[in-house]
Amino acid sequence: MKHRTRARAHLRRIPLRLRLRRTRGRLLRRLLVALVLLIASLCTAAVVAYRLTGIPEPHPETVTQSTVFVDDKGSYLGRRGPVDRQEVPLPQVPRYVQDAVIAAENRSFRTDDGVSPRAIARAVLASLTGGERQGGSTITQQYVKNALLSPEQSLSRKAREALIAIKLDRTRSKDDILAGYLNTVYFGRGSAGIQAASRNYFGVDTRNLTVSQGAALASIVNIPSYYEKAGSDPTVTATLKARWTWVLDAMATSGTITPKQRADATFPAFRFYPPGTTEGQRQYMIDVAAQEAADELGITEDQLARGGYTVHTTFDLALQDATTEAVKNLKAGKGTTLHTAVVAIEPGDGAVRLLYGGSDYARQPFNDAVRGAVEAGTALDPFAKVRLPSPLTDLRKTPAPTPLKLASAYATVAANGVYATPYTITKITRDGRQLYTAHPDTRRLLDERDVFMVSAQMSKTSEAIPSPLTAQKTPQTLPASFTAGAGGGTTRRTLWSTTLDPQLTLTVALFADRPGEKKNTTAPAQLPNDPPPAESAAETAAQIWGLATAGVG
Repeated sequence: MKHRTRARAHLRRIPLRLRLRRTRGRLLRRLLVALVLLIASLCTAAVVAYRLTGIPEPHPETVTQSTVFVDDKGSYLGRRGPVDRQEVPLPQVPRYVQDAVIAAENRSFRTDDGVSPRAIARAVLASLTGGERQGGSTITQQYVKNALLSPEQSLSRKAREALIAIKLDRTRSKDDILAGYLNTVYFGRGSAGIQAASRNYFGVDTRNLTVSQGAALASIVNIPSYYEKAGSDPTVTATLKARWTWVLDAMATSGTITPKQRADATFPAFRFYPPGTTEGQRQYMIDVAAQEAADELGITEDQLARGGYTVHTTFDLALQDATTEAVKNLKAGKGTTLHTAVVAIEPGDGAVRLLYGGSDYARQPFNDAVRGAVEAGTALDPFAKVRLPSPLTDLRKTPAPTPLKLASAYATVAANGVYATPYTITKITRDGRQLYTAHPDTRRLLDERDVFMVSAQMSKTSEAIPSPLTAQKTPQTLPASFTAGAGGGTTRRTLWSTTLDPQLTLTVALFADRPGEKKNTTAPAQLPNDPPPAESAAETAAQIWGLATAGVG
């Protein structure tokens, strides 16, 4: 006991500095062992976590595809579906577009392990200190975050994101990862994926993007909600142009584009955003085409909208937009609403080239061209002395045919008696496979004598209105025209004007309504008399006919 007391007293007499020097080696060894054990434990935990971490399936909303409608020349018409997204295989994305996205978002993508240690460190530090959310993730991490994980911002989710990104990088090719990213990343303007973005910003398919357009889309990914107004907002456009220049310079420096491609690149023109009034008007066409496409595939319209199909229609979009402009100056009388319906059909084939169902789909989703029951009046008088077989047999009996049915009847006359069932779909494709191809359904309903009688009656009973077409054509090529309607003089309620030749049949219908006595009802009203409605109908038909035959589309 006395010995221990003396030993402790001896140690107290030894300076602390000397005692630490004597035990430093032992302490360092203990710290080194503890550090090695800690690192081994962390590595073991990481290996276990890696092995236990599976690659989740993409969220349903990230794989849902919309169905896209295009016109007869392949121009984008519109879409149906909960998400504006259509998948495209990577080979359909030009290599320079792929490289532009890599230059903008993750220049080491093709060589890294799927993660950015610096980005992870910044995210961890931000989470621990409560700082701002940190970006800078790799393309692989962005794909995992956008398509495979929830959007929550937490340290555990960030760690899981990194583990999944590493496993994804080791089990799938870079091309597979890039394809998944390009098909799910958000580009603004409601566009999920590069195909929707290509159409919404430039009106083209991804395969047709230029170097300049590809670099612009790659630049937009950074802040899509801000850049979506490029082209319509000068400040946004200028900011995007600076980033676009930075991306192209990086591509030229890395050799993914040639010096000539860089020198030739000019900042692209964007489709206007938000869209104009003609965008909403196109929904009338999409309504009809969607119903027909679903019927041909034997599915519901909801299944069609979510199926990722491309529906190729018969419509001439340029002519449709020109028609929208042509009829917008027609005015209604006080307290009434003027309705205009326009249908153009290819005689002997049945393809519907033009379908104007109303001025504003948002205010009136009801399509006057295909569902509007418009008073026939004298519009069917030319058929009075001929027998009309099915499906035209009921046309003469109905007091209110639709403009589409009336146009198809006169198209039969234009085709020398051959009736063609109207159709709006030429083909339907998905994932590069053609699922449906249209075949015109035709049959002879009128013989030559019947056709002659109808044509003669058109000349006799048409209202005498000078037509601008007389000055446009020679007598040998002058198309036949017929204007008639319901009511007369100041009580005119409906005007029909039909123009036809062997290549096209065009029908314009004007009618008016007013609020009915009961709530949410309407009643027929007289057409405005200044200018005279018959002249308005004939002049509008002549104007649209001129656009159609001049090849506006």
